[in-house]
Amino acid sequence: MRAGALVAAITLLAAGCNGNNNKQNSLHPDGPAAHKILNLFTPFFWIAVVIGIGVLVATIILPLRFRRREGNENPKQVHGNSTLEITWTIIPVLILAVMAIFTVPTIFQLAKTPKGPNVIHVDVMAHQWWWEYKYPKENIYTANELHIPINRPVVLSMTSDNVIHDFWVPELSGKKDVVPGQTNVEVIQAEKPGTYLGQCAEYCGLSHADMRLRVIAQTQADYDTWVQTQQAPPSAADLAEFKKLGTEYSCTTCHMFQGVSKAEVGPNLTHLADREIFAGGKYDLTFDNLWKWVLNAPSRKPNQCPRLPQPDPCKVGMPSMEKTFGMSAGQAQDIAHFLLTLH
Repeated sequence: MRAGALVAAITLLAAGCNGNNNKQNSLHPDGPAAHKILNLFTPFFWIAVVIGIGVLVATIILPLRFRRREGNENPKQVHGNSTLEITWTIIPVLILAVMAIFTVPTIFQLAKTPKGPNVIHVDVMAHQWWWEYKYPKENIYTANELHIPINRPVVLSMTSDNVIHDFWVPELSGKKDVVPGQTNVEVIQAEKPGTYLGQCAEYCGLSHADMRLRVIAQTQADYDTWVQTQQAPPSAADLAEFKKLGTEYSCTTCHMFQGVSKAEVGPNLTHLADREIFAGGKYDLTFDNLWKWVLNAPSRKPNQCPRLPQPDPCKVGMPSMEKTFGMSAGQAQDIAHFLLTLH
């Protein structure tokens, strides 16, 4: 039993030390906010290490030094020693006061909302279990992948249409709760091009672990190209094909498709093929992953939440098209082929 607990503890410790490979490492900041947080965290961490070692040493040495000895069964008592009691009360207060001197200004700096023409604004909606991004100025609606230009502040105005979530991209900024009925603001900024991974950091139901996200930081030229691509309307042939899918499988009931549907229950599919991931970031956007998802999404990602305040059992994700509409694997593959042409 003890050996098993030890093995489990070592395994968990090893998993926790895998930060460099999971690309969600707050110790490798690539944005101003993440740098501020790390600069605040690092000295406090070492102070805590010194205090922790001091406490550990004291718990070993003091019992040995003041243990019961022959002829001295009642070691010297310190109860009522005003000097000692005042000392070990004042020291923690002074430590916390010093920490507050550095912490409070950092909190206010992180809470500042930048303004001006250089700022990118994005509205973030947390669904169960995926992220929706709206660029109001650019009139772009997309999901799970947030594109930003490097060296420009991006103001995220975030809310939720269900339960509390938490938006966290460790290498760009700290955590920010995403609360129903309330708009919380977070500012992120990337210093160099790259893909930064993130995750919902507040337990939000059955597929919480599969509510992932990624921020794709691009040069200004690449970002402008992406914006133009997302603003381009679909072709007449794509419009006709999606209308057909809406008639046969009710896709337009949930999914937005420019020129056909404005529904926002599921992700906007107008430029789906430009993304790298889908299903809340759980799957890479490949043909095999996509047609299996189209055929029977609940078998690929749990989407029921009987404990949440919706009708029991609530269903918050895409239904099984196989069970609902009798879709075959071949039909699902045809739809996946079509969706992967939507650039």
